Amino acid sequence: MAADHDGVLAGDTARAGSERRADERLTVIRPATRWPRLDLRELWHYHELLGIFVWRDLAVRYKQASIGIVWAIFQPLLIAVVYTVIFGRFAKFDSGGVYYGVFVFAGLLPWQYFSSSLSSGAGCLVANANLVTKVYFPRILLPVATIVTPIVDLVLGFVVLLGMMVWFDEWPGGPQVVLAPAFLLLAAVTVLGLVLGLSAINVRYRDVAYAIPVFMQVLPLLSGVPFTLGALPAHWQWILACNPMTTVIAGWRWAVLDTPAPDAGQAALGVAVAIALLAAGLAYFRSSEPRFADNI
Repeated sequence: MAADHDGVLAGDTARAGSERRADERLTVIRPATRWPRLDLRELWHYHELLGIFVWRDLAVRYKQASIGIVWAIFQPLLIAVVYTVIFGRFAKFDSGGVYYGVFVFAGLLPWQYFSSSLSSGAGCLVANANLVTKVYFPRILLPVATIVTPIVDLVLGFVVLLGMMVWFDEWPGGPQVVLAPAFLLLAAVTVLGLVLGLSAINVRYRDVAYAIPVFMQVLPLLSGVPFTLGALPAHWQWILACNPMTTVIAGWRWAVLDTPAPDAGQAALGVAVAIALLAAGLAYFRSSEPRFADNI
């Protein structure tokens, strides 16, 4: 009888454990909300899938390129050379007392990260239509993966920047260097908000893929890549400060090259715009998410 009793207890315990595990895997489907809300617990549950997306994007990006990931270094270097000749030698743009080649290459690193993330992220839902329409997973993982993947290129470019800083003897002039990651984080927040909104819009209106390259032609100039903001009249500085990437590039250069610090008020405006973009992009993405499979 004791053995039977122990068996009943063991069976009850097993069933109770099974029920608890089932409860932990329970998914409650609710109507989408327009408020910018993220289920962080669900995102963590799928964090391995995010890693798979990032690794896949890295592999595909340079899969059939003969020099592979070297393109991540060659592209900003080539643009820096062109900018140095046109804007540094001929136009004589101000570089804040820093050798112009180092100055412009430092500005191109966060800009290339932003450009690469935005270009690939805007079409991420359409490019993964088979997954979006057939398998459940948090759709937000696709935009997030597109802004994580270019970090590899950013790190490689930063190694080259360090070599240039050694060669031309350009170094940070104070403790502000610890703020360098904060400005890169601001770039990530900015581009994530844009990618969330544009990728959701692109599901219905495929014009987004044609519009982005047009704006990318002029945005480096509107972000202060080839010049310092101090060279502009005050009212133009405030206008360009509405673009968060202006704060990113000016602050990043100040942190790593000791160029003039960005104006505190203008930087605050850039941060506020970046947060607003993230909130608006997330709200639109979440409200549009239930219709992705139908519209795609």
